[in-house]
Amino acid sequence: MTEPLVFKNDRFVPASQASLAIYDAGIVLGVTVTDMTRTFRHQLFRASDHVDRFFRSLKYVRLDVGFSKAEVMALGAQLIEHNAKLIGPDDELGLIHFATPGEYRTYAGSAGGTANSKPTFVMHTFPLPWEVWANKIERGAHVVTPSTRHIPPQCVDPKIKYRSRMHYYLADKEATLADPNAIALLLDLDGNVTETSGANFLIVENGCIISPTLRNTLPGVSRQMVIELAAELGIPFIERDIQVFNVINADEAFLATTPVCLMPVTKINGVMIADGRPGLIFQRLHDLWSEKVGLDIHQQLMAGAEGRFSFRHHQCGAHTPRC
Repeated sequence: MTEPLVFKNDRFVPASQASLAIYDAGIVLGVTVTDMTRTFRHQLFRASDHVDRFFRSLKYVRLDVGFSKAEVMALGAQLIEHNAKLIGPDDELGLIHFATPGEYRTYAGSAGGTANSKPTFVMHTFPLPWEVWANKIERGAHVVTPSTRHIPPQCVDPKIKYRSRMHYYLADKEATLADPNAIALLLDLDGNVTETSGANFLIVENGCIISPTLRNTLPGVSRQMVIELAAELGIPFIERDIQVFNVINADEAFLATTPVCLMPVTKINGVMIADGRPGLIFQRLHDLWSEKVGLDIHQQLMAGAEGRFSFRHHQCGAHTPRC
């Protein structure tokens, strides 16, 4: 079977041949600007929004990948067209863009003289792992607020989407000590709710969607989609500081994120939110979003997860351990 392709720097290469130097700045310094777009029916969704945000982040970090937005859009579409042929018709792809300052000469040793000082620019894809999210979609996610706090905006502007994420990693590790399936929901230094490592967090109070302010959170593309859908549905959308108290007493809570679009949150720090089930406004947003893309988003995810589980079960056998 044909191998997936990766775009690296200036050409498409087979995925098995795509690699980074061990002294790339993305590795030795953790300096990586990134973004992710997903497909629906193998077509990229809101790709221009993601690429625009990617270029805003690049400009802020002073990186020039050598391509225009239009060129990056065209290259991404070409990559999806090729790699989508290698997945099932009901599967979808995530498209990752990332860039680093390039090979870091200080860490290159004797190779420093020949190290490439140009930015490293990569686009690659992966099949969306439905089974990772299925249980949370069906039952709702449990968020836990760890002791690790969000990086203050005085240090790194949260409008950059980047991969220097040690604080998120530590936060998620701490959250899973309370619940192996929990998602860390970070607070800022003042105790305000911010976001998770991969999603904007939203609650519902008295029929209004409440979002933490953008002072400490990424302006997510999926969050923007929620704003637009809410406007169509006549649901007020408000930005203000919220605390754990507000979440515990909310009527609903949910995450907005590229891979699954919307995910219900039914528990925080072990405390049930409302009746512990996805709420009406969450469902209305999901249904309209599904209508916009021409498929039931969560039904696709659940069917895909079930299909992969059934395939592994069949391949391994019901009594085979370590499958």
